[in-house]
Amino acid sequence: MAKVCEICGKKPLVGNKISHAHNKSKRRFMPNLQTIRVIEDGKVVRKTVCTRCIKAGKVVKA
Repeated sequence: MAKVCEICGKKPLVGNKISHAHNKSKRRFMPNLQTIRVIEDGKVVRKTVCTRCIKAGKVVKA
């Protein structure tokens, strides 16, 4: 499963993990994705959606 929101297209960002000694190593910032049942064109469909889209009301839950 791709970690991408099916509504807004939000996907993982890349940055640095910084230790107390200021050593840097790569890390990924993952979006908070939820698999929910959505009404789309009168049918119930499962979609992977970020919580920001759910909260904003961009999807109608089944």
